[in-house]
Amino acid sequence: MDMGNSSGTSDSRPDAPTAATPPGQPFTVPVTVRGYELDTQGHLNQAVYAQYAEHARWELLRAAGLPQDKLIADGIGPVLLESNIKFLRELLGGDEVTVSVEFHWGQGKTFTFRHEIRKLDGTLSAEMTAISGILDLTARKLIAAPGARLSALAERPDLLGL
Repeated sequence: MDMGNSSGTSDSRPDAPTAATPPGQPFTVPVTVRGYELDTQGHLNQAVYAQYAEHARWELLRAAGLPQDKLIADGIGPVLLESNIKFLRELLGGDEVTVSVEFHWGQGKTFTFRHEIRKLDGTLSAEMTAISGILDLTARKLIAAPGARLSALAERPDLLGL
């Protein structure tokens, strides 16, 4: 799974990250729930939660100095291997939320992203975990030591938890 398109350029959308992440805090992206993202029950469609998490992952990578074009130029790209979403509270059109993302590094070829989607009043709406790896775009296999590779390429490896 491709994690989406990111140009690596500055973004002027109202839901783009606007401030530096404080040390020790997860990276967050603001998002406003849009009407076209709602399902027939009038709340946020379940698939959109995954899109919000993916958006946050790409914004984190971009903030760390790893936009998609830089990763492609290096012959690598992030790949999603497994994801799980726990839905806790519904989101309605116009709700403003923050989507957090944190890397959790282990041993081997994979790592975990953890996400929380929270309303501005602090209400936790969803939790997501995603197991990912870094794909060698030529060999089409996961690379060994993905943290070391990303750390070497990143301008801000601290945002990656490295």
